[in-house]
Amino acid sequence: MMGAETKAVLFDLDGTLIDSAPDLGAAADKMRTDRGLASYPLERYRPMAGAGARGMLGVAFGITPESPEFEVLREEFFVTYERRMLLNTQVFDGIQVLIETLRDQGLLWGVVTNKSMRFTDPLTRAIPLFASAGAVVSGDTTPFAKPHPEPLHEAARRLGVASEACIYVGDDERDIIAGRAAGMKTVAATYGYMGSQADAALWNADASISSPLELLKLLNSA
Repeated sequence: MMGAETKAVLFDLDGTLIDSAPDLGAAADKMRTDRGLASYPLERYRPMAGAGARGMLGVAFGITPESPEFEVLREEFFVTYERRMLLNTQVFDGIQVLIETLRDQGLLWGVVTNKSMRFTDPLTRAIPLFASAGAVVSGDTTPFAKPHPEPLHEAARRLGVASEACIYVGDDERDIIAGRAAGMKTVAATYGYMGSQADAALWNADASISSPLELLKLLNSA
């Protein structure tokens, strides 16, 4: 999959590089228990963690962004999550080795997430893995968020490479749509937060991986 023209690998953040579901789910669940509602297990929240506040509030309260109370609850969720977002969030197994190997092979790497800078910046500063990232682009870094390709183009510009020389790895269909629109090769990370209804086979990614280190095999295949 990797040709001589490949210069960089870009990744989504939540569900691709880091497992943030424990802190996202706990924030939403605290909002439930603060209202006298029964606690839900993490397994109920995990599949929707990639959808951020929309997903967590949907699980916790059965509401959608169209619900009149959504915006107020979303800000409460943001504040609650902000207070605990580094308690149980960890890099997925295999990611550290993956990044070290990419760097050893002379590849640049970076992050393109729909998470806002409010959360992305403190997270990536606190986790040592991200010290070597050449670009970290959040959902509000540019005027657009994924599935628009502009955040991916911005990451490529920050790395100093052409978008077509990048591979993008993500665990949501919008990642694949954005990557394809940006002219990048795309890889679906099926170990992430795909949601119960997701079928990565329908996303038209160039490849899929069920664990982080499988990416190395893909990159080194003819």
